[in-house]
Amino acid sequence: MIKPDSYFKVTYGLYLVTARLGEQKVGYVANTVFQVTSSPARFGVSCSKDNFSTSIIERSGSFAFSVLGERASTGLIGDFGYRSGREIDKFRGVNYFIGQTGSPIITDSAIAWFECRTVETLDLGSHLLMIGEVIASDVLNDQIKPLTYQYYRDVLKGFSPKNAPTYVDKSLLETNSPGMLSESEIWQCSLCHYAYETDKGDPISGIDPGTRFQDLPDDWCCPICGADKSQFFKD
Repeated sequence: MIKPDSYFKVTYGLYLVTARLGEQKVGYVANTVFQVTSSPARFGVSCSKDNFSTSIIERSGSFAFSVLGERASTGLIGDFGYRSGREIDKFRGVNYFIGQTGSPIITDSAIAWFECRTVETLDLGSHLLMIGEVIASDVLNDQIKPLTYQYYRDVLKGFSPKNAPTYVDKSLLETNSPGMLSESEIWQCSLCHYAYETDKGDPISGIDPGTRFQDLPDDWCCPICGADKSQFFKD
C-alpha cells in the first residue's frame, strides 16, 4: 500500500528555473532541481510537458536556476509558480541579468544562481528531465537559509501545483498526518492550495490570529498566488 503522506518526507529546495529563446523569456518555480554529477558538475531539472517554459528550455539548449531563500517574495513565487507566461510577463518588475547562454538569471529573492548548457534530455512520460552542465554560478547571499519545500508547505502553507512532479492530491492525505492542518476553520485557495487558518491569521499580510475569513478585508488576496477571496473554499 502506498501512503501519499510519505512523499512529504523526501526533502527538496525551491528554485526559479529560467530560459530564453529569441525575445521570449520563461521561468517557473521548481522543487526538483538536483546535482547528478560532480566532475563535470551537472544538474537535473524535471519539467512538465504541460508547462509553457519546457519547450523553450528544450529548444534553447540551456537554462539557469536561482536558489530561493527563506525570505523569498510570495508574490514572486505566485507569479512564477501558479501563473502562465502565456498570460503575463513574469519578468516585469523583476531584477535579473542575461547570462552567457542568453538565459535570464533572477537575482530577486535568490541566494545563489547557476547557469547550465543542456547535455541530455530524457523523456519520462509526463515530464522531461533536462541534464545541464554548469558553466557559471555565484553566491548572492550567504546569510539567508535556502527555502525548502517543507518550509514552504509548513510555514507559508503552500502546496505543489498540478504540473509539479511532486504534486499530491490533498484529498488523499491523512488529516492527522504530521504537518497537516487539523483546525476546523480552514479556507483553501483553489489555485495554489494555500490554507488560511483562522487561529493563525496571515502574518505575511498583517492579519492577526483569530480573524475569521469572513472578516478579512475585501481587497485581501492569497499571499502565495494573489487569488482573491472568491477563489477560496472552506476545507
